[in-house]
Amino acid sequence: MEKYIDFRDQISRNKRNSVFLMIGVFIVIVLLGYVISLAFDPSYFFFIMILAVIISIIYTWFGFYNSDKIAINSVGAKPADKVKYRDYYRLVESLTVASSLPMPKLYVMDSPSINAFASGRDPKHAVVCVTTGALDKLERRELEGVLAHEMGHVKNYDIRFITLVTVMVGMISIISQIFLRSLWFKSGGNDNKNSGIFVIIGIVLAILAPIAIMFVQLAISRRREYTADATAVKFTRNPEGLIGALEKIEKETQPEKKVSKALAPMFFSNPFKNLSSTHPPIEKRIDVLKRM
Repeated sequence: MEKYIDFRDQISRNKRNSVFLMIGVFIVIVLLGYVISLAFDPSYFFFIMILAVIISIIYTWFGFYNSDKIAINSVGAKPADKVKYRDYYRLVESLTVASSLPMPKLYVMDSPSINAFASGRDPKHAVVCVTTGALDKLERRELEGVLAHEMGHVKNYDIRFITLVTVMVGMISIISQIFLRSLWFKSGGNDNKNSGIFVIIGIVLAILAPIAIMFVQLAISRRREYTADATAVKFTRNPEGLIGALEKIEKETQPEKKVSKALAPMFFSNPFKNLSSTHPPIEKRIDVLKRM
């Protein structure tokens, strides 16, 4: 007999695992910086670190504070008409009561595939968008499950969390690039006899760290998807709707609307069929939900 999963345990465990993974990103930053400080003068590392922090924050600040507008405009979504999409509004309104969240702005994206996404820097600035395919093909309880999943992302501040991870990942990429490019200008007269060894270690880390961190970032994204699924069950107290929606998505053959790869983690199901690592496999999500 398969073990029962309590959605509360699933939420807390996945949030905890996400934090552990983010700590791993921080450790990589410290390790990379430590090796660079041994290969060069320690003050050089602090210069790189300050520069990386400034560039990363500036780069992501605009995206974070305008995440809702960027997401909506990038997929060509339109505001959902309250009369035409009466059920859509009613479902979200009932979920705001269950989740104690403010009413998000609702949008519709023209696409035959079943999908949805949520964005916004906090619950007060949240938007929820569903495809026309989701509205046409899903039964009411299935649509409720999908919308509850997206409200789960809002409740768990996933956009803020992913933005923080993006800043840290960006720092690693920038530090690595600055270090590798600076080797062209490094003087050969360093008094530290071991500096050559640390330069080699630094080169290896600078090449491998961004690749390893990319996989960590994808793992964090998958953890947040499991958390949103469990949060949806918490809101609806019924996993069947969400399971039904995922089963329909699994059988879909409709081509996905082209979206930016940066938006992929925000969608209910991965919009890139060949990039499954951004989301957990649908069959695994269904298996977990069936045990709740």
